[in-house]
Amino acid sequence: MSRPLDPTCPVCGRPQVPAHAPFCSRTCRDRDLIAWLEGRYALPCPPDEEGEGEDRR
Repeated sequence: MSRPLDPTCPVCGRPQVPAHAPFCSRTCRDRDLIAWLEGRYALPCPPDEEGEGEDRR
């Protein structure tokens, strides 16, 4: 039976550390949070239909 791959940090590729899983360090964990807050992980969506979301008076 083959040995499962060691999990790696999604930011830098180093081995994960259980205290910061799935990251290797607090630095990588914080870099990932900043990316989320800046909207770099936003999913694309179709444009809104015309008039949708506007006040209708």
